[in-house]
This record gives sequence, structure tokens and C-alpha cells, in this order.
Amino acid sequence: MSRPEEIAPPELFYGDTEAQKYTANTRVQSIQAQMTHRALELLALPEDESAFLLDIGCGSGLSGEILDEEGHIWVGVDIAPSMLEVALEREVEGDLFLQDIGQGFGFRPGSFDGAISISVLQWLLNADSTSHSPPQRLTKFFETLHSALRNPSRAVFQFYPSSDDQVQMITSAAQKAGFGGGIVVDYPNSKKARKMYLCLMVGQQEVPKGIDGDEMGIEDKERLRETIRNEKRRRKDKVGGGKRKKGKADITAKDWVLKKKDLYRTRGKEGVPRDSKYTARKRRVQF
Repeated sequence: MSRPEEIAPPELFYGDTEAQKYTANTRVQSIQAQMTHRALELLALPEDESAFLLDIGCGSGLSGEILDEEGHIWVGVDIAPSMLEVALEREVEGDLFLQDIGQGFGFRPGSFDGAISISVLQWLLNADSTSHSPPQRLTKFFETLHSALRNPSRAVFQFYPSSDDQVQMITSAAQKAGFGGGIVVDYPNSKKARKMYLCLMVGQQEVPKGIDGDEMGIEDKERLRETIRNEKRRRKDKVGGGKRKKGKADITAKDWVLKKKDLYRTRGKEGVPRDSKYTARKRRVQF
């Protein structure tokens, strides 16, 4: 089976249908939550303090919701408009930017206390057009990211390289940009549980160790089960009328439809139906 990054550029691969399907997949939700918690652990942020974080390739905001739960403020960037539209529909708390990370960032120096990225970095290794050069895009990405992070801080990337050469290309570009750190591998001898993280440092810091062993231990499995349970419980509350966030009024179906239509018009989509008294009205069942 082909990897997603080998099928099409991310802004095309994650169209409206794929963005909705990805976000609604419970297995994706659980895995994303697990890897986001691990990335936060590797960031080694001060306990009981709110940090200002950058979520690189934020997509529909699955990782951002974890950052919210941990009490952090975040900004998300992504190249796929459909993913960001889903994030807006889900009313995520972070500020969202449509951004090709291969062109670098324009944030002020020292803006962020840290950065995370889940399943995104490998997309920079593909030349999706004749003007794309993976080494140049990696260099621009890491140089501007290094500038946007305060000193000391960390950036943690979970990614899926297809070869050792890709790992070498990425780590070399990061080092040239001024980062320290290296690769952290969890469960290196397990085909299912193995995960690779690039843990980059601004300032002198010690590289964390990966979780060793062939497979997950009892404590790690229980932590994963608890993560999945919490994720299901949170989504059930959100969909089923459980606890709502403070300050947010109930939104009717018509309000939601009108808001989505305004969003489409703002983004320049054609063929958006005009508003009328029939907007969002339920149709009578036909026999």
C-alpha cells in the first residue's frame, strides 16, 4: 500500500472527504492522542505552567485539543484548507494559519515556548513540483523554526521516514540550522508499537531516552488504554450534550449551517446557496 505522501501533495490528498474521514476515525483519534501526549512528555515543559506552543501540521485540531486539555495556548499551521475548515467547524481553541511549512515561518524571534508535530515531517521530503527541493525546503523550515523558538526550548516531531537516508537528510538540516538533539525511538524492536521522534533543542540540553523493550510494558499499555478511554469519553461528551466549554452558547443547526456558508463565501467557494427561510429546515419524509 502506498504511503499518503507518495500519492499526492497534502493540500490535495486531504480534500473535503479525506479531511472529514480522517477526523472521524476513532483509531486515528486514539493514536493521535497517544503520540501527542508522548510529544508533550518529550518537550519537558515546566509542570503546572501554561506554555505557548506551535502545532506544526495541526490538521483538524486533534493534537490541539490535547494541548487545550493540558492547559496550553497554541497556534496551528497547516497547508490543507479542508483540514483547517474542519478545525474551524469543530471550534478548536488555537489560532489557525494556512501555511506551507516548506516556505518557512514569519513569526517573531523567540515567540514560542516549544513546538510539536505529529505525522507531518515526512511530507517535506517529497518534491511535489519542479520548484520543490527537499533539502532547500528543510533548511528554510528549520532555520525559521529555530528563530521562532525561545532559548532554551524544544521541538518534538513524530514522523514516519521511509529510509535511513531520509533521517540523515532531516537531522543534517536541523543541525545546520543550529538545533541540538537527535532521534528518540520508542519500542525499537516492535513492529506495531515502534515510534520515531525527532527531539530538537535550542540551547544546551540532554537528549531524552526512548522507551525501550520489544513491546509495550504493562504500565504503558494501561496508559494507552486510559488515553483511549479519555478520548472516547471526551468525544461522547462533546457530541452527546455533555459538559460544554465555558462561555459558549448552544448553537442551533441553522446557526451552524449559516456559519459554514459564511466560511465558504469568505474562502471564495463558488455555488454556495443563498440564505433563506428554508435554510437548514428539515425535509418532510417522503414515501
